[in-house]
Amino acid sequence: MKFLKQTLNLILFMLVSQVGAQNRVTPELLWKLGRVSDLQLSPDETKLLYGVTNYDIAANKGNRDLYVMPVNGGETQKVTDFKGSELNGVWRPDGKKIGFLTAESGDMQLWEMNADGSEKIQVSKFAGGINGFMYAPDMKHVLFIADVKMDNTVNEVYKDLPKADARIIDDLMYRHWDSWHDFAYTHVFVGNYENGAINNITDIMNGEKFDSPLTPDGGMEQIAFSPDGKTIVYTCRKLHGKDEAISTNSDLYAFNIDTKLTQNLTEGMLGYDQDPVFSPDGSKIVFNSMKTPGYESDKKRMMLYDFKTKTMTDLSATFDQSSTNFKWAADNTTLYFISGINATYQLYSVNIKTNKIDQITTGRHDYTELCVGKDALYGCKMSISMPTEIFKVAKVKKAYQETQLSYTNKNILSSVKMGQVEERWVTTTDNKKMLVWVIYPPDFDKNKKYPALLYCQGGPQSAVSQFFSYRWNFQIMAANDYIIVAPNRRGLPTFGQEWNDEIAGDYAGQNMKDYLSAIDSVSKEPFVNAKKLGCVGASYGAFSVYWLAGNHQGRFKAFLAHCGMFNLESWYGTTEEMWFANHDLGGAYWNKNRPKTYDLSPHKFVRNWDTPIMVVHGANDFRIPFTEGMQAFNAAQLQSIPSRFLYFPEESHFVLKPQNSILWQREFFRWFDSWLK
Repeated sequence: MKFLKQTLNLILFMLVSQVGAQNRVTPELLWKLGRVSDLQLSPDETKLLYGVTNYDIAANKGNRDLYVMPVNGGETQKVTDFKGSELNGVWRPDGKKIGFLTAESGDMQLWEMNADGSEKIQVSKFAGGINGFMYAPDMKHVLFIADVKMDNTVNEVYKDLPKADARIIDDLMYRHWDSWHDFAYTHVFVGNYENGAINNITDIMNGEKFDSPLTPDGGMEQIAFSPDGKTIVYTCRKLHGKDEAISTNSDLYAFNIDTKLTQNLTEGMLGYDQDPVFSPDGSKIVFNSMKTPGYESDKKRMMLYDFKTKTMTDLSATFDQSSTNFKWAADNTTLYFISGINATYQLYSVNIKTNKIDQITTGRHDYTELCVGKDALYGCKMSISMPTEIFKVAKVKKAYQETQLSYTNKNILSSVKMGQVEERWVTTTDNKKMLVWVIYPPDFDKNKKYPALLYCQGGPQSAVSQFFSYRWNFQIMAANDYIIVAPNRRGLPTFGQEWNDEIAGDYAGQNMKDYLSAIDSVSKEPFVNAKKLGCVGASYGAFSVYWLAGNHQGRFKAFLAHCGMFNLESWYGTTEEMWFANHDLGGAYWNKNRPKTYDLSPHKFVRNWDTPIMVVHGANDFRIPFTEGMQAFNAAQLQSIPSRFLYFPEESHFVLKPQNSILWQREFFRWFDSWLK
């Protein structure tokens, strides 16, 4: 009887635990959520096309399908059912077909189908496959991007050594982010489009050894077709080796399909120029531009080029915010875009004749995509408490009203409790006001004391906005009964360019004081256990963790650093995007006037380390090579400081595989629970 009673109690405990777990965000739950992206409005403005990626944890991979729904919401129809993923779904300009990419026939190729998903037909048969495509507005041409192998491997140089395994390297940029150079370059091609086929294909880059779009993150947004279908404008950084490694100078190139001539539209503009969008009448083009050479986090200006007058206008000259995702209204005068303000991303409009800018949406959320119709806007929106969904934004009388259209994850999240997200403004040591997000555990009880985690943001210039992350998810941290303190410290955008720029050349300066101001302020609350504070971060955030580990004056009881810079000299000598290192650190460590940043490198303060630290790193992280993590872990071990090294042989700067991500989350909480609870 006693054994039976104990068994029943155990079963009851397990059932209660399972229910409790289902009511909170867990690592497994994150990978059950459908991820919405790539919103497209049909030409007749009656339907929306978008993609949803779902993951199979057991299979350790994801699959993306395309969906169609009415513009006012309602029944959603899944229109693709291939075994693999469907990408780059777009409406054909006549609205009669949907074009998309799939690898159903082997290599990724362009397919078409009716709006209801019927009659799927392969259109392209380009050897080696294609990576993206776009219809000309007049439907006479289709452009696509594809990789062209142009460099020789060592086996092709020495044909009598077919089993030799090596690389012969004579210049920089031999590897980038997470992959070695593959001896190929991404080019833009254009071909005649007729009778459901693409013919007479031309490489508009004429065999040049450059990439368009820019690697590794550029997509079809970096290419544009003129409304008359005669001109293609593409983004390219026409630099090689060392020159490419130290420069952000990309330009916009206009290729005329009839004459085959190419013109540089942004010659003399030495920062990033990208993401061109033609006005409906084709007379103008708007694009993103960064003014400062070598500064990848400079203000994204809203530049307007007039083809008739050959003049360039900065529409954002008096607007102290970056601007992205440009979309024209049919009147050729109104331009819509997304911009960040106070750690949120909102919809805006500008009149190009008066330069008057209006903010359309407000609230705690991030808009990430935008489509423009005659009577409404459509966008993808997320928040710390909500994964991306589709919203309609329409003007009702004098105000804009937002209506949620998609409910991709409603069934999963309907029974999940999210922690409260609080906006705090903390006074910094130099008397500035800093926005700090504080995320509370679900079922928060003010009469209890909770451990707290200081979140250090990476980037380094990337706002702690209302993002719903599938890696650094604040709700999953809060669900484990931690209070999360996430400051928008110095060096983050959406608070004006001065605030954003202040970190450059001063990695260990005011922004580190900002971190401490945030955690000191929140830890004074009676519900925070000030003796149980942890500190976490990735990339520059992990640099921050390493630095704070040697300069925290006993505040923290445990640290976790993911893919961080530990020794700035060794990092400078092994990273790849040298423009970033030169701008943010002030130049090379061997320069005659050695930048002061190197003398404040985290490894200089290891003698002060006395707190348990966990290090995470991926082998394919070439931005911050994994040897940085090894140095930090070894330093802790040699000083007998409790430490752990979580190493992923197949991951990069990010942990992207489902099971690796779940493992990462489990180890995250196993580490902090052992020291803070």
